[in-house]
Amino acid sequence: MDDQQTAFIETFRRFVEELILAPRPPVDARTPLGELVQDFLQTDVTFLPMVTEDLATHRLVDADIALDELSAASPSPVFGVTGGQQREHSSFQELLSGPFFTFAPGPVDYVSAATGPDTERRVVSFGVRLLTVDGHRVAVLQRGARPEFGRSSARLEILAADEDGSAALLGALRRLMLERSVLRGQVLSFSGNEYGPGAAGVDFLARPRVPGDEIILPPGVLDDVVRHVVGIGMHRDALRAAGRHLKRGVLLYGPPGSGKTLTVRHLLSETPGITAVVLAGNSIRFVTEAAELARAMQPAIVVLEDVDLIAADRSLSVGPQPLLFAMLDALDGLDGDADVAFVLTTNRVEVLEQALADRPGRIDLAVEIPLPDEAARHRLFTLYAGGIPVSPQAITDAASRANGVTGAFAKELMRRTVLLAAERGGPPADVDLATAMDALLSSRDKLTRRLLGTDGSAA
Repeated sequence: MDDQQTAFIETFRRFVEELILAPRPPVDARTPLGELVQDFLQTDVTFLPMVTEDLATHRLVDADIALDELSAASPSPVFGVTGGQQREHSSFQELLSGPFFTFAPGPVDYVSAATGPDTERRVVSFGVRLLTVDGHRVAVLQRGARPEFGRSSARLEILAADEDGSAALLGALRRLMLERSVLRGQVLSFSGNEYGPGAAGVDFLARPRVPGDEIILPPGVLDDVVRHVVGIGMHRDALRAAGRHLKRGVLLYGPPGSGKTLTVRHLLSETPGITAVVLAGNSIRFVTEAAELARAMQPAIVVLEDVDLIAADRSLSVGPQPLLFAMLDALDGLDGDADVAFVLTTNRVEVLEQALADRPGRIDLAVEIPLPDEAARHRLFTLYAGGIPVSPQAITDAASRANGVTGAFAKELMRRTVLLAAERGGPPADVDLATAMDALLSSRDKLTRRLLGTDGSAA
């Protein structure tokens, strides 16, 4: 190493030492955004404690509505923050004070959020609100979920001029979120995305309209189900006064196509104004979130369809079954006076029977929904033949031949009857019904019959 290199190294060493020992920029330097918030709070924002409130993604719209209402008396509109992606990695306090970034007021970020099956609302996904709540000055940073940045839930970050301000805001916010919730009285389902269950959102479903005369079940069965799900809720005050519990569980079991889902749709149509969460298939993994939502929005109904899909025979299972246990925990986790009904459907009750028996009291009514007998088939065929000019005798003959079939079979039979008539260029007649029946009962349509839910005995 020559003298020139040695001198350079010594010079660089002294430079590094001076850089380390040099006075750092004051960390309490306020950004333009910080100056604006400080002017409103009328106190130094540098060392104010921050309170955070995490919100499930589907509750952000409720928070937005509540904050809009709380903002009504405030002269300051909501405003956004400049800073690009860096603001996503900075807390509210860091947006207000910092020597390296000059965060400033800017345009508000919005997202479009559903408020019903056919309605939407523009919701603040990144914006600052300056509020006065019960005489307390409060600043709130409202953030939507950004799972791509590691934030799977929405969040409110709150700074208050005094220690009681954050509590006053949160108390008013939670009350209004329940009172003004767009979820209350709706039929809902949960859906996930590529960022995992923590980023689950809510889908709004149209409330079905299925009158009782479209449900073909053995006498008294539908009445028992409706009494347990709907009737208990109608008499909640009397039951609570007598110290009786309201939480209830109903299990509808029977072969595919026997009418379990249609019975559920009838229950939903009979409970307007009641919040319902319907989970089927992969969405059953959100049963814990559904139970929490039902507790908040009670009276409520939680529907879990085809629960046998998450409860394989435990004798064949090596490890635990988290979804089954989560479902049982959800049934068990609500207080007895919670006005929440769980309605479960299954095609294979034997898979669930032992699990439910091991934890008694979670289900207090089990109802078999059987395949229709001949009298029920006659009612089904008559129902689905509505508007088709076939004779009562033709319907009677068809019902007597179609042993072990379901409502799905009846619907397809009548559709084929109309199609055959259209192909020959005339109105539907008894001969078309008979021909359609022959085709569906033929050996070559054996798989079709299975797909329509028959038990295989039709011939």
